[in-house]
Amino acid sequence: MAHPTFQVETVHLSQFREGSARDRAEFIRVLGDSFRHTGFVKVAGHRVRQADVDGAYEAARTFFTLPEEVKRRYLVPGSGGARGFTPFGSEHAKDNPVGDLKEFWHVGQELPADHPLKALYGDNLWPETEVPGFKGHTLALYRALEDCAGTLLEALALYLGLPERSLADMIVDGNSILRIIHYPALRDRYLEGGVRSSAHEDINLITLLPAATDSGLQLLGRDGTWRAVDGLAGEIVADAGDMLSRHVNLKIPSTTHRVVNPDSPEAVRYSMPFFCHPRPEVLLDCPGSLLGPGEAKRFEPITAHAFLLQRLREIGLI
Repeated sequence: MAHPTFQVETVHLSQFREGSARDRAEFIRVLGDSFRHTGFVKVAGHRVRQADVDGAYEAARTFFTLPEEVKRRYLVPGSGGARGFTPFGSEHAKDNPVGDLKEFWHVGQELPADHPLKALYGDNLWPETEVPGFKGHTLALYRALEDCAGTLLEALALYLGLPERSLADMIVDGNSILRIIHYPALRDRYLEGGVRSSAHEDINLITLLPAATDSGLQLLGRDGTWRAVDGLAGEIVADAGDMLSRHVNLKIPSTTHRVVNPDSPEAVRYSMPFFCHPRPEVLLDCPGSLLGPGEAKRFEPITAHAFLLQRLREIGLI
């Protein structure tokens, strides 16, 4: 049973981007302490336009109500769902064999044809015939969320005593993903024992989540209590993922969270998390400056790509 929604700290990006030294220091403190102690923070003052959030949700509603055979035209077998459509029940949490009660669409980096990472990332897919407005809103949303993530990573680096760009530079042309999720009504699609999204930690560095269309998101507090976290229109909720936690030797723990089933079997939910990933060759390896006297590294070094593939196997996508 989750406790009622609790207070999540809010940071305003202009305080860091344009504020005085005192303002920046306060931003860094609130952001870092929130990630360490609750796992979540709300972000204001970002450059995400509500029109793009609303437009992307409208496009998602149009796409996910298409017949299954039409949606599956945008399924790329063997890709781990890196681009395009992933069908209902395909993904499961690392330690739960029952598929989550969701289907989703992935949008990734748009790179020029001669970019060295183009072949690895592949091309985005666009259902332009069925949903003409899909591309414009989702790409604008992707770029604005990537911009927001870069600023948060700059501040987190300073919180940890690292060079300001040390984390943010990891995501330049990174393998970040905007996931557009449809949680159908339980009366329409259900798997025995399934939940909308089982308890898990995200794979990536940080996740940014514009407000979903319905409630259901819960986080597991550091005290072991599940608590509801629902953003309002215009808010972005951010949390820490496993890549960040691993890279900083657990000084910022990853955040366990879930999306619970609704009380009503007719409730439908859409959400759009932005999973902020490094470039594939980036090494996840705790900087020596973060280690205290006698403190050892908890993890062996691993590239972001190798870690991603390991986790995709664990959650059933490859």
